[in-house]
Amino acid sequence: MSKYYVVWKGRKTGIYSSWEACKEQTDGFPKPVFKAFKTLAEAEKAFTEGTPKTDWKKIYDKPAFQPAEKKILDSLAVDAACSGNPGVMEYRGVYTKTREEVFRKGPFPQGTNNIGEFLALVHGLALLKQQNNNMPVFSDSQIAIGWVLNKKCKTKLEENELNTELFLLVNRAEKWLQQNTYNNKILKWDTKKWGEIPADFGRK
Repeated sequence: MSKYYVVWKGRKTGIYSSWEACKEQTDGFPKPVFKAFKTLAEAEKAFTEGTPKTDWKKIYDKPAFQPAEKKILDSLAVDAACSGNPGVMEYRGVYTKTREEVFRKGPFPQGTNNIGEFLALVHGLALLKQQNNNMPVFSDSQIAIGWVLNKKCKTKLEENELNTELFLLVNRAEKWLQQNTYNNKILKWDTKKWGEIPADFGRK
């Protein structure tokens, strides 16, 4: 018997006619919200009514972003480095398998590590979309992953004459997230199991 799957929270919300399509939008996505329905009419009604009024906090009692179950070498790894907080910051992305540098930005005179991790993720996603490449992206920053999924850089750093260029990039990144979709999975790097993320600057 066929079912219809409503995805309220996932990579792309909507109604899907197969479990495979639903899984593609929810597997690996932190705190996904989805449900199966027997008929299309029921699914359409549920999707229109919005996210069910359920205490999702109790359901998701684990940390928001669990590390990925396995290391995927055919992937992009991103990271940032900052001397001080705030301080001189830069970020980059590397191909996980070979550690070949794919992009590098900075140094910026005044930034934070969280901003760098956020920009690195968005830069990587935008670049891969431009290349029509669906490989996953690894980050070791739970905060940055959350900011990207919420499409908002929630930094407490105030804009000033030293970081004007950086905030222009932040605004552009937020705009890109609001105007684009992507199929790449964002995965949490398991530092305890695998050591430092390949994009690490080695300055710890």
